[in-house]
Amino acid sequence: MTTTRLFATGLVLVAALLDPLGVAAPTAHADATDDAFLAAVRSKGINYTSPTDALIAAHLVCDELNHGETPAQVASDVMNNSNLPAYHFGYFVGASIRAYCPKYVS
Repeated sequence: MTTTRLFATGLVLVAALLDPLGVAAPTAHADATDDAFLAAVRSKGINYTSPTDALIAAHLVCDELNHGETPAQVASDVMNNSNLPAYHFGYFVGASIRAYCPKYVS
């Protein structure tokens, strides 16, 4: 599977996992980074089907950056393949980078 196809599959997962009309599920994590990330996206009104789903989507952002995509390309892909409004997809990508792959913070 090519990187682009893998990412497209991942973005379909992101679209399914992040539900702008859903209710955030309660969290029970031992990892402080995960807790901080989930609190950050919740604070901006980004809802998800489960904390695990949101964390998987955040790690997909970093995977694509690790495969050579730019943050702008990843944000564009998330925008095109999810139901998140513009402010939310950009914030989600930025929060993912800050939490899980800070080497890409510009």
